[in-house]
Amino acid sequence: MKVTIIRLHLNHLWNNEYCMFVSQIVAIFLQFNPEMLRLQKSFGRLNAMMPEIAKIKAQEQGNAISHQLSDLNAERRTVIRTMWDLVKNFGKLNMPMLAQQVVLMSRFLEKHGSDLSETNYNDGTKRFNDLLDEYSASPELQSAAAALQLGIFFDHLREINRQFAGLYLQRNDENTSVETVDTHAIRTETDKALIAFFDAFEFCSTEYEELDYKTPADKMNGLISSYKSQLKARTTRRNSGKDVHTEDPIKAD
Repeated sequence: MKVTIIRLHLNHLWNNEYCMFVSQIVAIFLQFNPEMLRLQKSFGRLNAMMPEIAKIKAQEQGNAISHQLSDLNAERRTVIRTMWDLVKNFGKLNMPMLAQQVVLMSRFLEKHGSDLSETNYNDGTKRFNDLLDEYSASPELQSAAAALQLGIFFDHLREINRQFAGLYLQRNDENTSVETVDTHAIRTETDKALIAFFDAFEFCSTEYEELDYKTPADKMNGLISSYKSQLKARTTRRNSGKDVHTEDPIKAD
């Protein structure tokens, strides 16, 4: 019985999605017997690409951490700028009961630099830690922050800086062990192997009608259909003007 494998626009998949898709196709077919289905050679070429796919996946995980670091760095910059603005605005108000707290907090922020939100990763983390350490050791600063409703910002900044420092170390550790790879070249070769496997699968289904190709085909087509539906929905959102690159990647069941 001839079967048909649904085809997917592989170039529409992001790198992390591509790695997941190929891995899932391989995992599905490993549930069957490639040799019995006369597909040992074509499937073997595809399966041989899995170590290269793993390299793309490792590189993408490092890139994901870089994106997280960028987001956290932007957030801590926003927090410190907001604190500056609030203190300045309090200073413009005729509220004598807060004058002392405004002066104290202004001097504190100025001491740590008005350029604090513009520093690089390493210098920024150290300077934010210095600011937070001094704040934590000073009951006067904490009292002033409470009067000016700034305590929540210091707490949030501490948590952001903690997350940032941990992710930064994690990325550095991973970067020393992850090989920089040519993802385009790997994907091009994997595309060839995957398409050749699908072609061979369809051919063998007509040559060896006594064998069951429908069951593995149904499983693979179910997976491919899921990806196609999500890619179609993404295209619709993109065409409506939405920035789809901010979305989570496809994770088919």
